[in-house]
Amino acid sequence: MPVVTKKVSFQTKGEVDIIDITKKVNQVIKETKLKEGNGIATIFCPGATGAITTIEYEPGLLEDLPNTLEKIVPKNAYYKHHEMWHDGNGHSHVRASIMGPSLTVPFNEKRLILGTWQQVVFVELDVKPRNRQIIVQIIGE
Repeated sequence: MPVVTKKVSFQTKGEVDIIDITKKVNQVIKETKLKEGNGIATIFCPGATGAITTIEYEPGLLEDLPNTLEKIVPKNAYYKHHEMWHDGNGHSHVRASIMGPSLTVPFNEKRLILGTWQQVVFVELDVKPRNRQIIVQIIGE
């Protein structure tokens, strides 16, 4: 089976910026030369302060997710990471570790197989805007 690796770049606005990357990933799959258009795509974020997940990309959940992260991993709690780098993003690393840096999604006819209300999103967890580059690795036929 062929393996195709592509990169998708974008800018984030900073902490808990949630970006719908579904169309970008579908475009990468569509541009491959896979004959059948079936397989799996792994979407991976290099770095320790970003996460990839799925969500229903609607205003309520775009507020609920950051609010829930604040309850689970509060920004203003004490983190030993701050002693090492003094960059104020210990909570960002913990949140990213909990959420995870990657997601694997099957695709058919060169399109991700997702639920009706499900989108693939990147969640910026660092405390400042970042230039991000996501890796999409496609295995298919």
